[in-house]
Amino acid sequence: MGAGSRGRELDAPGLGDSRRAILSELKRSGRGTIPELAARVGLNVETVREHVKHLTSQGLVRREGTRSSGPGRPEVVHTLTPDSQTLFRRREGELLRGLARHLKATGHEDVLRDFFDRLVEQRRAEAMARVRHLTGRKRLEEAARILSEQGFMAVVEESGGRPRLRLCHCPFRDLVAETTIPCRAEIGFVHELVGRELVGPGLTRVSYIPSGDASCSYEAQ
Repeated sequence: MGAGSRGRELDAPGLGDSRRAILSELKRSGRGTIPELAARVGLNVETVREHVKHLTSQGLVRREGTRSSGPGRPEVVHTLTPDSQTLFRRREGELLRGLARHLKATGHEDVLRDFFDRLVEQRRAEAMARVRHLTGRKRLEEAARILSEQGFMAVVEESGGRPRLRLCHCPFRDLVAETTIPCRAEIGFVHELVGRELVGPGLTRVSYIPSGDASCSYEAQ
């Protein structure tokens, strides 16, 4: 089977057929030397060596010891890195949407609400300790860093002389397609992080990803 017919399990169109095939083969076999991979994907050894070098520099493949298969120098064994796993097709988003749909249909949406309340509670103590002694812009920027660490890609901007916190990515996007419970939990947590000194009586969401906006943005009322 040639390189062009492998690698269809990956969501990585920018890699090219040969590199996709090598990653796919490493996923199937767990590990392999350059000659082994060359034989399995139907490419010559030097071509595979160059591809593996490139994939290693991208953090997708790593060395894992050596293996001797006869006379001569042992061959380096290569395997996938944890980062490479995100390239392979996954179904968590689809399953999350299905789970949320099922809980809503059976009258158990409160289970999701309780889950997100507990999730926020688990993060609250450490996050609040980081912002407790900060004020003004410094507190807002630290809040943005905390939210970015949690996958929200947060940035601080000025809008009409007032600070705006913009979340450029929603790590719960698949779930939010079925329920806004994560959004309600999120705005409460953001309000606590930013503090009343900056937001006064509360935050107003002025843009919203599920409504088609590029980001979720919050301003002081």
